[in-house]
Amino acid sequence: MEIAGWIIVVILFAVGMAGAIFPILPGALAIYAAFFVYGFFISFKPFGFWFWTIQTLIVAVLFLADYAVNAWGVKRFGGSRASVIGSTIGVIAGPFVIPAFGLVLGPLIGAVIGELIVGSDFNKSLKVGFGSVVGLFSSMVVKIILQVIMIVLFFIWI
Repeated sequence: MEIAGWIIVVILFAVGMAGAIFPILPGALAIYAAFFVYGFFISFKPFGFWFWTIQTLIVAVLFLADYAVNAWGVKRFGGSRASVIGSTIGVIAGPFVIPAFGLVLGPLIGAVIGELIVGSDFNKSLKVGFGSVVGLFSSMVVKIILQVIMIVLFFIWI
């Protein structure tokens, strides 16, 4: 049973890390679920109040940062609320619509369309679209760092 538990934990950690890059995957939640799998298959004893508090705070920060950093990239380059919404839609839909390059082109196109809808000229819209890509990559870096911290804390605790 212990081996099966570890296999599932490792798979959930891998899915979690992939989720930092592919927004369709449940990144932080997969890592968080791995802690429960470890507890059910092996033991909850190593995990106390501080472990769960710290991990839960990191997950909350990840959810807030995911949206906030992307919005920051759009806003930093002069984007409106419509371009933030367009960028968010592009992040989700892009990989499905344009399989090879959708992760980058989705938010760019979504932000450009959102900005054009509110009446901005094409050059400003393109600049805002570039900002959405900057925000996306910044968000990925933040997610990777925080998720690695979650995994490292897990191994420190056990």
